[in-house]
Order: sequence, then C-alpha cells, then structure tokens
Amino acid sequence: MTVNKMKKTTGDRVFDVLNVSFATFVLLVMLYPIIIVISSSFSSPYALMAGKVWFLPVDVTLDGYKAIFGYKQIWTGMYNSFIYTVGGTAVNMIITVLAAYPLSRKDFTIRNGIALLFAFTMWFSGGLIPTYLLIKDLGLFNSRWVMIIPTALNVWNMIIVRTYFQSNISGELLESAQLDGCDDFKYLLKIAVPLAKPVLAVVALYYMSANWNTFMSAYLYLQKQSLHPIQVVLREILLIGSVERISTSATSDSNAQMMNELLKYSLVIVASLPMILVYPFVQKYFVQGIMVGAVKG
Repeated sequence: MTVNKMKKTTGDRVFDVLNVSFATFVLLVMLYPIIIVISSSFSSPYALMAGKVWFLPVDVTLDGYKAIFGYKQIWTGMYNSFIYTVGGTAVNMIITVLAAYPLSRKDFTIRNGIALLFAFTMWFSGGLIPTYLLIKDLGLFNSRWVMIIPTALNVWNMIIVRTYFQSNISGELLESAQLDGCDDFKYLLKIAVPLAKPVLAVVALYYMSANWNTFMSAYLYLQKQSLHPIQVVLREILLIGSVERISTSATSDSNAQMMNELLKYSLVIVASLPMILVYPFVQKYFVQGIMVGAVKG
C-alpha cells in the first residue's frame, strides 16, 4: 500500500523558515545576557574594567568566587534560603494537595462556595500595613516561620492541582477503590497523588522558585541579620556597599576597587545556581504538567 505524503507548499516552507529564524533570534536574545554574566564572573577584574568581555571569559580567574565564599554572611544567607525553600515547599505542597483534592470531588456539596472563598483572596488582600500588624501580633516577627506560614498556600497553584484531579482522575477509579475498602485518605496517598505526579512536580518547582527568590517578606519582617535569606544579603552587598568589605577582605592592595565589578557578577551566579540545577530534574514533567486539561482522552 502506498502512502501519499503531502508536499509542503512554498508558503509552508517560508513559514517554517520564518518561524525557526524568529525562535532562534528570541533564544539568542534571552541567552546572551546570561552568557555575559557567566563569562564576566570568570573574567579578571582588569578585563571587566576595560570592557573586553563580550562573549567568552577573558583571563579566566576564580578570584570572585573565592572572595564570595570567604564572606561569612553569604554562607548564612545560603543556609537560610535552603531552610526556607525546603521547609516552605514541603508545607506548600501538603496544604495545596489537601485543599485541592476535596475541591475536586463532585460529592463534596459545598466545594463551589469554598472555592469562591479561596478565589476571593486572589482579588482582595488586607494591604501592607494590616498584614504587617497581623504578623507582629501573631508573634511571627523575626521568626523563621514568617517565611513559611503566611505563604503556605498559593491559590492559583491549588486551582491547577484541583483541575488536574478533576480532568485526569476518573470518578470510576474512586468508586472501584471504595469497593475494595479504600478510605479517602489512603486513596489520596496511594492513588491520586502518584497519578498527579506531573502536575505536582511542576507546582513544586513554582513553589521552590518563589521560596528561593523571596525578598519582600524577609526585608519587612526579619531584622536579625542571622535570619536573612540570600536575596536580602545580595541587596546589602550590591546596593548598600557591602561589596567593598568583601573586596577589602579578599585583597589588601589597590586592586580592591577593581574587584567590585567582578563580585557583582559572581554573586548573581551564586544566587541563581541552585534553581538552575533543580530545573533539569523536573523538566520531563514540565510539559505534561503545565498542559493541565488541554488534551482529554
């Protein structure tokens, strides 16, 4: 049997060329600043001051990273960010699943009313000053919990997980499990959660990124320097001038001023690297999870 293949018309070929060209251009526009930052972090201070770094590192050196990791507050900030990210994401995922699953059950008669209450918080909030006073009255001020409890649930992420439960886990599966003596809690842990692994991986990545990059909550509610995450430490270094202290501690001669520019690029890489390393582990779930409800079998 002969299969007739459709030949591409001239218009199709032109479209393909334009589409690939545009995608390549966008890719280069997005990658170039990242490449410049990485190359600059490995280049010598003299090359940076002379403006010689355009693509690849010039006079490769690790002086910037050596100076950064010799600064105690960097390690403190990394440790705090790790605690806030791991602990916060764990709490986020538990509460998100426990909120999304009941709201996906058709036999939960008041689910629409409760879902409306959740959605209300997306449209209206108490404002900065009332929230600040509430945090203080709850005793969360200058506490690690202030980075976890107030942001324990993102309603939009909960809606994504609920939609996945509704669209991809059939009611017949629940009925079959109930006939076999499976209660709701066991069904959630043994069946629903494993089947929702793609969307949960994507939502976990969203939470991890948000927790790692959080700045405003720490800036407002954490006055103790020992509790500051890496993002607040970066602000102090880049904007307040702490970079001069690192430069001075790294070298005692006139080259300290030239180290400033190098340290800024190195700091950006150090703060961004953890999330960059995490992404490949969930990338295989990303497309499947993000297309929630787009294709139904």
